[in-house]
Amino acid sequence: MTSSRSILLVEDNPDDVDLTRRAFQRAGLTQPLDVVEDGVEALDYLFARGAYTTRAGAPLPALVLLDLKLPRLDGHEVLRQIRAHPHTRFLPVVILTSSDEEKDLVESYSQGCNSYVRKPVSYTEFVEAARQLGVYWLVLNRSPPPAPGVPG
Repeated sequence: MTSSRSILLVEDNPDDVDLTRRAFQRAGLTQPLDVVEDGVEALDYLFARGAYTTRAGAPLPALVLLDLKLPRLDGHEVLRQIRAHPHTRFLPVVILTSSDEEKDLVESYSQGCNSYVRKPVSYTEFVEAARQLGVYWLVLNRSPPPAPGVPG
């Protein structure tokens, strides 16, 4: 499965980043996986601020995989800011978290996440979840066109 646009993984646990990379490779996902470690960095990446000013004019990622428990700015606040801005309002955001708390699930959907996936415990299940996420969001799903003036 190929696309010119990357996947943005917002994850602060290096082991989960490594697991996600390996799972996507095993699942045949060839999109670049860009990784940021906290909520502030995620918003800087998406809005081409701070260390990411060189991204100005670059297309948004095809998909954001967002953990909830992040340093500096948690995933709920990142999602709220993504949905509040016309540039990123329709960007597909999948919550990929270890949280099994109903309040996190409800809050995530209330803030406009597109999907909520609890990280599978076993590697085999994680690879299969990654494959299914990739097939759905990068192949089957049709996203709306970018807002006027937003690179696609």
